[in-house]
Amino acid sequence: MKEFINYLFEKHQNVPDIPPSEVISGWALKVFNLLFPERSKDFFRSVDEVEGEFWNIGDELKSILDATAECRGCGAEEKAALLVEEIPELYRLLSTDLDSILNGDPAARSKFEIVRVYPGFFAIFFYRLAHILHRLEISYIPRILTEYAHSRTGIDIHPGARIGEHFYIDHGTGVVIGETTEIGKNVKIYQGVTLGALFVEKYMANTKRHPTVEDNVIIYAGATILGGKTVIGENSVIGGNVWLTRSVPPNSTVYHKPEIQVINNENSL
Repeated sequence: MKEFINYLFEKHQNVPDIPPSEVISGWALKVFNLLFPERSKDFFRSVDEVEGEFWNIGDELKSILDATAECRGCGAEEKAALLVEEIPELYRLLSTDLDSILNGDPAARSKFEIVRVYPGFFAIFFYRLAHILHRLEISYIPRILTEYAHSRTGIDIHPGARIGEHFYIDHGTGVVIGETTEIGKNVKIYQGVTLGALFVEKYMANTKRHPTVEDNVIIYAGATILGGKTVIGENSVIGGNVWLTRSVPPNSTVYHKPEIQVINNENSL
């Protein structure tokens, strides 16, 4: 037992130096609440307060980067400033996602409702913020953010994926979007959809392993689309439970044809 205790002690001394995940996700939630005050009762009383919080977002990110061993010496102040500069574009993209959900979901009554309760929008926000950090070549933090959203919503989007505007995830539980996935504009995805790799080997780390989904595509619940060379052409509809490992031309409808039998028990008596 003593040897094991010593082992644990050594292990604790070698943990990568990075702030707790709660601090990192808490920072992201501040960005969310700043852009969408519908999430909180804490409203700002003046333009100066809004401006102060806006720049505070950058200062807090710099502090997180300074406290992260992998980020030291990577230009924390410059990267935090670049993140702040991206916030207007982040808001623009999220606004298109919000419009897409409101216009596409018959159950959505208002943008307030979507911002406050829809897991798809929550996951999209965390993905889009994490993607900015990923592009800035910041270590660990983007994955911590998307995994936080994954734990809250069941929606797993790698921060390295590239996703266009007007993105819509309906329901969302069980959605998986891999690192090298490319998604165009006006794409709608339902629960249980996987955009994954055809097979996984470590040597493939720097290759395109996940599919490309072009503009105006709908992918229904339970569909699985695999492979870096797989392209779903624009304006296509992929039906529920479809399994795809090859490309689909534009304007296609792909569906799974199950064999279902219904027996009337009363007539069989």
